[in-house]
Amino acid sequence: MATVLPVYPTTRRNVELLLVVFAVVIAGGAWAVTGLTLDGALPPNLFAYAGGLGGLAIALHLVLRWRAKHADPLLLPVATLLNGIGLVMIHRLDEALDGAAAPRQFVWSALGIVAAGAVLVLLRDHRILRRYTWTAAVAGLVLLLLPMLPGLGRTVNGARIWIGIGPFSFQPGELAKIALAVFFAGYLVVHRDALSLTGRKVLLLQLPRARDLGPILLAWVASVGVLVLQRDLGTSLLFFGLFVAVLYVSTERVSWIVLGLLMFAAGAVFAWSTMGHVQQRVDIWLHPFTPENRSGSSYQLVQGLYGMANGGLLGTGLGEGRPQTVPYANSDFIYSSLGEELGLVGLFAVLVLYAVLVERGLRTAIGVRDGFGKLLAAGLAFSVTLQVFVVVGGVTRVIPLTGLTTPFLAAGGSSLVSNWIVVALLLRISDLARRPAAEVRNGPGDDTGVTQVVRTG
Repeated sequence: MATVLPVYPTTRRNVELLLVVFAVVIAGGAWAVTGLTLDGALPPNLFAYAGGLGGLAIALHLVLRWRAKHADPLLLPVATLLNGIGLVMIHRLDEALDGAAAPRQFVWSALGIVAAGAVLVLLRDHRILRRYTWTAAVAGLVLLLLPMLPGLGRTVNGARIWIGIGPFSFQPGELAKIALAVFFAGYLVVHRDALSLTGRKVLLLQLPRARDLGPILLAWVASVGVLVLQRDLGTSLLFFGLFVAVLYVSTERVSWIVLGLLMFAAGAVFAWSTMGHVQQRVDIWLHPFTPENRSGSSYQLVQGLYGMANGGLLGTGLGEGRPQTVPYANSDFIYSSLGEELGLVGLFAVLVLYAVLVERGLRTAIGVRDGFGKLLAAGLAFSVTLQVFVVVGGVTRVIPLTGLTTPFLAAGGSSLVSNWIVVALLLRISDLARRPAAEVRNGPGDDTGVTQVVRTG
């Protein structure tokens, strides 16, 4: 009698390793080209930076082999390449401005990758996070309110979104988005039936009951509160957009999207009519080239647009442009800096990398077997999508400028660390999603209703 042996899918860790090496080679090559263009010689710190980034990424790859061997093989290489491109452009701007942001960014990159590794080692099953749904809600709220504390909060460029301890500063809202994504996923996986199956149908939309409007109203009030108290349009938009996206994924009701857009429009009109800094942002967006704006409040936006126009289709080449003429070229406007030296083709390539990152996150949400994991993965993927859209939309004048940073690219430690943690959580969830069913146990709070068999040999 023939014996049928089980067939287990390949983990594709070797593919991941090759792609990580390829990403580091691209980033190192770009660093070398920058040095050759600016100084006519290879940068003396080329091998230190390229080797350091490669060593950190390979170390995280080894952690995946150890703790999450079935994780998605594309997430780590894409994040590594984006991080490397950001380091190259920040170094290029340092050379033009005699700055020292690149060494700090490399340190934050190391901390971010170490934090990602710690998440993978310590969090063996993402479903454990469901136990801490309300703890995550409190943590997210505390993180959002920390900048309001006297003596701890700092106001930068009109927005009070930073905390400072001595010479160190941090933006707690970046970690708050992760905590709130955990809360939204945990809350909605419990209440999704009430939110999706009840309500009254009006025309083509099934509207929710009044009692079920509480969560979205609370999220709307909180996002407007962030906008009013901290003068931070970007975090407010990200927070509310994240909630509406997860709400739609959990219920599959278009009415929630419509309702969310209407509430956002109402909040935007309220903010525009009552807050001077919002009125200024809108005026810059609509009339950036008027003489009074171009030499004042819209100078940064106009310089960024001129830089991207100067780059054209293929760019001026690394080290050949003048991105340093744009204020905050290595943080808020790093996308326009890349556009000038890499051109439209380079900008599209960066957007494709983000698209791959988000697509793998959404694929993970589709593939994972538990409802909490689906909502958490979708929420984390949407948070990256919203952040990229808001930043790129502001720089290219599709929407008004906000205070968010470009994930993995822009100078800033809090954003870099939080986005590496997002990648680690997606890797952890994808490990369970891609793992053979015979190796999956029911996790804490698992709502699939299916008891899986554990392979013992």
